[in-house]
Parts: sequence; structure tokens; C-alpha cells
Amino acid sequence: MKKINFLFTIVLLVSLIGCTSQKKIAYFHDIETLPADSIRSMFSDAHETKICVGDMLSIVVSGIDPKVIAPFNLPVVGYENPGSDQLYSSPTIQSYLVDVDGAINFPVVGKIELAGLTKSQAIARINDRLSPFLKDAIVTIKFLNYNVTIIGEVAKPGKYVINNERVTILDALALAGDMTVYGKRNNVLVIRENSGEVARLNLNSTEIFTSPYYYLQQNDVLYVEPNNVKAISGLNLNLYLSTITTLASLLSVIFTVTRK
Repeated sequence: MKKINFLFTIVLLVSLIGCTSQKKIAYFHDIETLPADSIRSMFSDAHETKICVGDMLSIVVSGIDPKVIAPFNLPVVGYENPGSDQLYSSPTIQSYLVDVDGAINFPVVGKIELAGLTKSQAIARINDRLSPFLKDAIVTIKFLNYNVTIIGEVAKPGKYVINNERVTILDALALAGDMTVYGKRNNVLVIRENSGEVARLNLNSTEIFTSPYYYLQQNDVLYVEPNNVKAISGLNLNLYLSTITTLASLLSVIFTVTRK
């Protein structure tokens, strides 16, 4: 009889753990309580990534006369043949590194501080510095090393390169194949390398849409912690059952002694 009661208790505990985990698997429990206008407004705000120290940028200056704009671009230069002293230039544009001072060294005009600016702001600043030399120049900027790292309880952990420079936490999870059933939806960790900030997000709530961490930044790390079910499943089953049996026996002894 004692064995039957013990097994029943174990089954009951496992069932309760299973029910609890199922409730936490779904995202956005309160999404149906939000009006449609509120949901639309969450995605209406334009998001622009800001340039940070360590970013690699492709910056191309275009204009009507290629010869006039040529000095303001940095083509890749190399030797025609091994051992040759003849140089050639390819149409590939070199990248600009945002240095520790938050600036790039631009041809002809010198250093331009870009850290902390959005792309549109950076374009305006470069155009302003080019205005004494060029008229109606077209400046385009692209991030070359924009990536986020996703680890923990996701299907495909790893570092992902972002091409559109606009990635939400949901986009990042989709890239990694979504969370496994063992991931904590209510306690997702975001480590923001650029600012040193750390935040924990609850993806069970629609409040995530208004969080400043909903849109990820370059070099962000996303960590999905394992839930209690994963912790239990990772233990040695025999050791786990042996521990439970020992505790049950101890409780039985205590109960018997206190009744006397």
C-alpha cells in the first residue's frame, strides 16, 4: 500500500509539473484584451539602429560625375600579380571602422564622429562635411557586422547576421527556430553589449511590445533559461527517484514518531 501511495504521489507531482509548463509555453496571454488600435500602434513607430563603437560601415558616395566623387570613396587596392609593383583598384568599397572615439576617418574631409547617430543622421552629417567639395552628393550607409547571438533553450543557438538592421526579439527567436518547450517564456535575458545593460523580458505578456528591448541592437545576446522541467529531466533519474524515496521514508518516520 505504501508503494502504491508513493507511486501515486510521484505521478501526481510529474503531472502537476507538466500542467504548469504547458501554461507557460504560449506567448502573449493577454493579447485578446488589447484593442486593434493599440496593437497597430505598437508596430507603427519607426525604429532606426544607432551607430556604435566597433561597427563596420560601408559608406558609398555617389554623384553625377564619377571622377569628381572618386576621391571620396575607398576602393580596394592590390597588386596585379605576385611580386609585381603595379597596382590595380577593384570596385569593391572598403569598410570604415567606428573607432574608440566614435569616429571614422573619411577621405579628404578627415575624421567624422558618427557614434550615437542613426543612419539618417549620419548621412546628414557626412553630406554636411562634403558640401564644400560636392554638390548633390548621394551617401548610402550599410552595417557590415550587425549580428545578434542567441543561446540557451532554442532550437538553433548561434550568432546570426542581420541584413535589414531592424530586428525584434521575436525575429531573433524565429531565426533560432523558436524556444524549445523547456525555455522560460517569462524570463528571457537580453545582454546589451554596447551599453552594458541587462534586462529580463516576459514574453507571456504583451508589455514586451513597449519595452525598449523589444528591438534588439547590434551585438545583443539573447539567453533563454531552462525551466524546472528541463532541470529535473537533466538529473540522473535513478538518483532523483532515490532522493524522493529517501525523503518520503524520512517523512514517514517523522510522521510515525510524532503520532506516538
